[in-house]
Amino acid sequence: MKYSFRQLEVFLAAAHFQNITRAAESLAMSQSAASSALKELESQFDIQLFDRVGKRLQLNELGRLYRPKVEAVLAQATELEQAFSKNSEIGALKVGATLTIGNYLAVGVMAQYMNTPTRPRVALEVANTSTIVRRVKDFELDIGLIEGELQSSELEVLPWRGDQLVVFCSPTHPLAKKEALTDDDLRGATWIMREQGSGTRQSFERGMHGLLPDMNVLLELEHTEAIKRAVEADLGIGCLSEVVLEDAFRRGSLVPLKTPEHRSFERQFYFILHKQKYRSAGIDAWIKLCRALT
Repeated sequence: MKYSFRQLEVFLAAAHFQNITRAAESLAMSQSAASSALKELESQFDIQLFDRVGKRLQLNELGRLYRPKVEAVLAQATELEQAFSKNSEIGALKVGATLTIGNYLAVGVMAQYMNTPTRPRVALEVANTSTIVRRVKDFELDIGLIEGELQSSELEVLPWRGDQLVVFCSPTHPLAKKEALTDDDLRGATWIMREQGSGTRQSFERGMHGLLPDMNVLLELEHTEAIKRAVEADLGIGCLSEVVLEDAFRRGSLVPLKTPEHRSFERQFYFILHKQKYRSAGIDAWIKLCRALT
């Protein structure tokens, strides 16, 4: 074999950091050793994987082509190493989840995944849909759990479970007394909303088609708890996942509002994986645990 796993690790680190010094630090190597490993890999096959601009390394077309193949080789090698050492085949995972899923569903799955004799680790990143999608595309996450609709030639999108957005207000808000809202009520309300780029905002805007130009959005916030607190303070009304609102409805600090029947706020949660990434036993186990929640 003309290449070493260390050379492949340096290639991936350099692709991630776009800087050989930072790549070397991440692998606990000297800069000269990392630089030599990368140069040897390229010279052995008479190829160039990066365009070099000063100290910056930018993956070229050939590097982008080989990156997912190298990711797959190293992932399988890691799994084989775990099997040889008689560890569980279910290894460490890097999981990304959107805010609703990450804060209210993923932590429970993570606890079950880690609760095995070998205690595999899970690194959980919580961000909005656009961020999780980008990081899965860049091979920085093994799997993503998202709320938003997605079309991508690079990613595999698997349905997970259904969800429902609910419009809500405080018990003292004037709309709390209405049995059902009309489009005029929705148009005339003051709204506290999730930010653009979030799956919740995407689903909300789809459900509010035709009303969006006339809507009064007072605040756009990244965190669901901040939205709930603002609505409790009667700054406006909101629309979030029923998963997020269950406890508040039970306590009576917030109340659901019935929206017009012609407006649908149903949606799906999805798994996303890069089509060229090796699907390990850990990823399959994670998906199975998630689906057991439904």
